Formats: sequence, C-alpha cells, structure tokens
Amino acid sequence: MKSFLQTVLRPVLRFLFSVLFRVEIRGHKHLFNHQKQLIIANHQSFLDGLLLGLFLPIKPMFIVNSGIARQRMFRWMLAMVDYMTVEPTHPMAMKQILRLVESGRPVVIFPEGRITVTGSLMKVYEGPAFVAAKTGATLCPVQIDGATRSYFSRLPGTHPKRLFPKITLTFQPPTMMAMPEAPTAKLRRKKAGEVMRRLMQELNFLSRPVTTLYESLLEASDIYGRRRKLVEDIKQIEYHYGDIQRMTLMLGRLSSKFTVPGERVGLLLPNLAPTLGLLIGLTAFKRVPAMLNYTAGTDGMQNACIAADIHTIITSRAFIEQAKLDKTLAGLQNLKLVYLEDLRETVTLADKLWWIGFARWLPARAVEKAHPEDTAVVLFTSGSEGKPKGVALSHRAILSNIAQIRAIVDFSVTDKVLNALPIFHSFGLTAGALLPLFSGINLFLYPSPLHYRVIPEIAYDRGCSILFGTSTFLGNYARFAHPYDFFRLRFVVAGAEKLTQPVKDIWFEKFGIRIFEGYGATETAPVIACNTPMAYRSGTVGQLLPGIQHQLIPVPGIDQGGILHVKGPNVMSGYYRFEQPGVLQKPTSEAGDGWYDTGDVVDLDSDGFVKITGRVKRFAKIAGEMISLEVVEKLAQLASPDKQHAASSQPDLAKGEALVLFTTDASLSREQLLATAKEKGLPELAVPRKIRRVENLPLLGTGKTDYVTLKEMALAV
Repeated sequence: MKSFLQTVLRPVLRFLFSVLFRVEIRGHKHLFNHQKQLIIANHQSFLDGLLLGLFLPIKPMFIVNSGIARQRMFRWMLAMVDYMTVEPTHPMAMKQILRLVESGRPVVIFPEGRITVTGSLMKVYEGPAFVAAKTGATLCPVQIDGATRSYFSRLPGTHPKRLFPKITLTFQPPTMMAMPEAPTAKLRRKKAGEVMRRLMQELNFLSRPVTTLYESLLEASDIYGRRRKLVEDIKQIEYHYGDIQRMTLMLGRLSSKFTVPGERVGLLLPNLAPTLGLLIGLTAFKRVPAMLNYTAGTDGMQNACIAADIHTIITSRAFIEQAKLDKTLAGLQNLKLVYLEDLRETVTLADKLWWIGFARWLPARAVEKAHPEDTAVVLFTSGSEGKPKGVALSHRAILSNIAQIRAIVDFSVTDKVLNALPIFHSFGLTAGALLPLFSGINLFLYPSPLHYRVIPEIAYDRGCSILFGTSTFLGNYARFAHPYDFFRLRFVVAGAEKLTQPVKDIWFEKFGIRIFEGYGATETAPVIACNTPMAYRSGTVGQLLPGIQHQLIPVPGIDQGGILHVKGPNVMSGYYRFEQPGVLQKPTSEAGDGWYDTGDVVDLDSDGFVKITGRVKRFAKIAGEMISLEVVEKLAQLASPDKQHAASSQPDLAKGEALVLFTTDASLSREQLLATAKEKGLPELAVPRKIRRVENLPLLGTGKTDYVTLKEMALAV
C-alpha cells in the first residue's frame, strides 16, 4: 500500500501542489549529493514535511515526533515519505538519529521542533545541532516561505490566511558544523545549539528576495489585504494599504512634474502618513527623497543641501507654522520651497483619470520598474562630531536591514509600533516606520519624541506593544509615565546612544520591562547588532545581525578589542560630502572597498556578543594614555546616577589633553569621582580635573548628546 502511494499518488500530489500553491523552487537541486547529509528546514505549517517529501530531489528519511505520527489525519501524509518516529524526551532518540546519519541515509529534521505560532523562528533545539557536529554531516538548509499564510499553519486567526498561498522552497548552499570547544559535553551541546540558531536566522534572512520600497509596499498590500487598516498618526485617521498606495502614487506623480529622474529632493516633514506616502512615491518615480533634519538649524540644513546637491525642498505650511521654522527657512539660500498644500491645486483631470482608470487597478504597471541597487533615500549624519554628510542608502540596503531584523525578532501583525523618533533619523525610518509598513504591523506615528507626558498616554490609549527610543527619551518617558501606561509593551528597543543603567533600572522596577539595547549607524541602514529575547547579554548591544561580516582593526594604546569595520547588504552606497557636492563617494576603509569603518572600539566575546568600549574620536590622550570619554561619563554616572553627564576634552600643554566634565549635578566634586574610581577599579586618569555644571546637556533632534557644542564649550572653559 505504501509503495503504491509513493509511486502513484506522490506524482499526482506533486502536480497538484505545483498548480494550487504555485510552488517555486529556488537554488540548485545538485546541492543534495553528499555522503552524509542532514537536511534542516524551518517549520511553518503541517504541510512542511509533505512539501519537502514531494519537491526534494532525493528520497530522505524524515524524523517525526511520535505524538504527530499517532494522529490519524497525518498518517496519509506520512505514507508518502519514509520516516522514523522518535520520542523527544527519550534519551535514546538522538542516538537513533546519529546511527541513521552515520549510515549515509539523508535525514530531514526540523530544528525548531514545533510549528511556529509567531511567523518567525521559534526556539531551536540543541539535539539536531549536536547530531550535525558529532557526525560531521553536511548541513543542507531549506527555507520554506508562504506556508504560514495557509490554513495549515498554527498562526492565530488574526493573521491573514488564504486557501492556496504561493509557497517558495529555497535550497541554500550546504555548510558544515564543527563541534564547538567547551570543557563539558553539556556546554558543547549548548554552543552547538547556538550555532544552529544563528544558521537558521541566516537562512531566514538569505531567502528573502530584495526588491524596491514600492514593490515591498505592493507585496505587503497583497499579503495582508488592501483594506487592512495599518497606519495612524496624530490626526487620528487610520489609513489602510489602499490609502497608502493612493498617496504614494498621486504624490509621486505630482512631484515628478517639477523634478527630474535621479534628482535628490529634500523632504522637510513630520511623522505623518502622507510623509511616508511621499517618500515611497518619490522612489517609485525614480526620484531620491533626502530627509532633512528640521532641528539642525539654518546652517545645518543649508550644509546638508549643499552636500547632496539639493535644489528643491517639499514641506508644509502647517508644519512650518507649528514647528516655528519660519526664520530657519528664511535663511536658506538657492533653494526652491514647494508646499504640500499647493500640490493639491496641481491635480488635473488627467491625473484623476490615471488613478481611477489605471493606477488603482494595476499599481505595479503604473510606474517604471526601479533597480534594488538604486538609491532609495539620502539621510544625513547627525553632525554630533562635525558637518553632516549625506548617506545614500539603496533599496537593497534598507530592505536587507528590515529582513535582518525580522530574522531575529518575532514581530507579528498583532503588534502595534509607537514611533515618535523622527523619520529623518535612520532608526526612526527603517525600524520605526518602514519595517511595520512592510510587515503588516500596526503603526502609530507621533511627530515629536520630546513630549514626555503625551507619549506614555498614547502607548496606553492605543495599546502599543513595541516602542523604539533613545536612552534619553526612554528615561524621560519613564519619569512621567503611570506604572500602567506601558501595560501592553512587550518589546522596547534602545539605540542611537548608550543605554544607561538608571534607565534600565527604572523601566524594570516601574514597568517590569527589560529594554533591549541595539547598536547601529546611519551608514548601515541602521542596525548592526541587537539584543533579543532569544539572545540577550547584559552590558552588550547583542550579536551581529545575519549577513554582516566584521573585522576588528587594532588601535595603538588600546589593548582589548579594536575598531569595528563591517560589510554587508545593508551598508550604504556611499557619502555625499560638503566638500564635493553631489559626488557619491563609495564606502571604503582600512579593511577594503565596500567596508564601513564605524569608528567604534568594540570587543566580541566568545559567543559573538558585541561590547562597545567607545569611539575613536571620543578618546583623549592624557600623559600618553588613551582615555575613553565614555568611561569618564560612566564614572560620573556611577557617582551621581540620577543626573546627566557628558565629557569632552581640551588641549593641555603639560599632558597633551585635559578632561572636562559637564554635569547637571551641582554638588558633584572631584573627590567623589576619585572615591568612585577607586571603588570601581577605574583609572585615576579618567577622573576629570575640570567639572562644569549646566542646567541641561545640549541635545540633537535625534536625542543624542551634541558633542560639537560640548567641544566648543570645553575649549571656552
């Protein structure tokens, strides 16, 4: 009977699946030709085993949980393949699999052990990894995509499902896993499991196709439904995917009337749904939105426009009035201002007919296809340590970073993101706005992160579950929030600046929430590393994201770690500099072409967690010793945890440089700092001789400390 099913019914099922689910095979079938091979796959639905049995080019043995094998509804599926049942809790289970792999029979196993209930990677068990390392078998990864959208998945009913969604099987290049070094078998097994988890995350990331921002919007609309309400802003209007598409195409078409393809167009707008529509719309019509920092002042904006060769700025009269930017814009020279309010008046009958009769129904054909390597957006460095540079990010870079984040974090359509970080900042744009939009996650856009009393109330009223912020902003939200305001938050991520211990403590004590610290740069679109619920280590910024290569270049005078250089699909296309307006300078560093020098001194532990020591530019050389200004700030924070502190330096004839500490603590003395340094084992050279009290530390619009202003203040002391 089994032979009949495999020889007769199997080809029929293969044909039906190919037609109904439009199964697409990516990769090469010749990858499965090794003497000992362990085929691993993610687990999306009850169809996964049958899909692999029908479409793998070899006839493997499937490892099946005995509980599943006993269920009547799965017996006919199992009859299509060769399988071996194991009892996961039985100590002999892994030995059975070891013997099977050693015999040379290809084996299929799901390292997650259970079907995902989040749509993302679940817990990865150590057993399959230990088998691979112990036997020396070749790992053949297969990524299954699309099955979570079928009725055979185990996602909650809130997730959109279809009768026959398109399913893709991606055969990734084979790899080997060496047995990790550790003093005990238990630790070796644990480390092997961690290696397998990283491999599964890499598999998840690598299988995602890279397209363009506009195509990603259309794909999300198709997956989650055109009528799905998704984006809400301060106007308290909920926009569905159809609304975002309409704004994208109409605003893009209207903007194309006074711009040319390839032109960089400045955007000076707040966090609103139409801003997102305009941004994606410009890219759809092959213009490049350049997000201007409206807190940078006249000089900062003028320098940014010169660097990126911007001649036109799109803004809003209402926004200029509310943000009190009249004087700032009045000082700008050689720039044309176009107001959104005036664009409405340029809509013609032809524009309306184009939308109603064509673009509404065939949005993919309404614009000329762009290339993933084209520049999607230009962002500007904060200027915290110099003049702003224009950072050109391609569609590939932004979408790769989104895919990298999704590979390590279990975001869901049941989540709601509260994003008050400005979208002229890479963290606010990629993680806070585009990731939710392209992932079917509800999004509330708020125009300012400085409204410390309002934002907690919005989180409470709108039931937000994900919050992004800087350490400074999160600390202030905690001060003014009611203990129940963040009752639904399950994921809080801090970035852009170092997360301080007092902020971590107050969030845990007041709300019972652990903040996950991440790390990145505008030049990497922006996330490089992040702590997650599955991989967390206090005192670090997490592990590097999948797909990122790294090198540590030694620094003279610094014994541990080195300057972090990174390379990957999320790295920028290049810089636009003030000195050479409009000329794109491709990334290069001491590590080679295509590498980005972060300027950060970091150290990686044995498990790959990244610990940041400081920035090269934020070191002072005192009496021949390199002293990190961040260590100085840490010392001040330990001595006075409830106040704010920032360190800078000034020239010193005797010792080369001298430290200057700016603090909001009027009572902080050098004697306190010396006592704290002695108690904590910090060098006495890190104790500043000059301490200056300030009412508030100067901040940039992104929430980072303004070290340019601090340096000027230090030189004036």
